[in-house]
Amino acid sequence: MRLRSMIALMLYGAAALVATPALAADLSADQIAALKEARAGDMKKLIFHKEPRPRLEKEFQTANGAAKTVSDFEGKIVVLNFWATWCPPCRKEMPYLDALQGDMGSDDFQVIALAMDRASVDKIKDFYLSIGSENLKIYREPTLRIGTEAGVLGMPITILLDRQGREIARLQGEAKWDGPEAKAILKQVIEAVDAAEN
Repeated sequence: MRLRSMIALMLYGAAALVATPALAADLSADQIAALKEARAGDMKKLIFHKEPRPRLEKEFQTANGAAKTVSDFEGKIVVLNFWATWCPPCRKEMPYLDALQGDMGSDDFQVIALAMDRASVDKIKDFYLSIGSENLKIYREPTLRIGTEAGVLGMPITILLDRQGREIARLQGEAKWDGPEAKAILKQVIEAVDAAEN
């Protein structure tokens, strides 16, 4: 009986190893140094971390109230922007994020604009209409818990997530996300993340 139990445990452990996907590798110091060197324009404010920060776990909501977490976007490179309807720099920046999603949004890449205030869905829709947004989905977090978890002390703040949903870089303040400098560095980030995984 004891031997059977041991064999069963060994088989279970082997199956678990096969079923669990390997974790993606972190960016190397050389890759991070190259990304820092490649920054230009507004992207000079993009600060790359030496090590990825843990994935955010707090929930946020879609326009219809469905719960989402960062883990729902696993497998994509994500530009996660924390903003508020009352924030003038956010209003200025939002069209750039909308254009970035229109240009680069895919199964591989997504912009998430996460409203960090108690504005209703209708108010956010009105905001999007006022700036001519065509590509951004509505996400909101009226309890602000995910902002606290992420250490958001002012807005806008944009964090760059790897394919595991871990923060690898952060930009404080507004930026021209649809400009050539932003697209160039984001494409280099995608290449670096993919190279680290292979």
